[in-house]
Amino acid sequence: MSKTDKLLAKVLSGSADANLSFDDVCYLLQKLGAEVRPGKGSHVLFFLDGALINLQNAGGQAKAYQVAQIRGHLKSKRGY
Repeated sequence: MSKTDKLLAKVLSGSADANLSFDDVCYLLQKLGAEVRPGKGSHVLFFLDGALINLQNAGGQAKAYQVAQIRGHLKSKRGY
């Protein structure tokens, strides 16, 4: 199982939302084809399937509610 597959499984399971690193979530979104644009400060903007995904680096971790938003997007737009 590849790193991308493992990260995708974690995001889709919902069991590790508060324990995913910011870098891992950024990596996953890029592997899924998201376009990256720098935001302001600790924010990074991703465009995936026509949706804007705003991620914030909180001490090296992705914010749990933002990971949940990504999961919702992936399930609704990509049918995961």
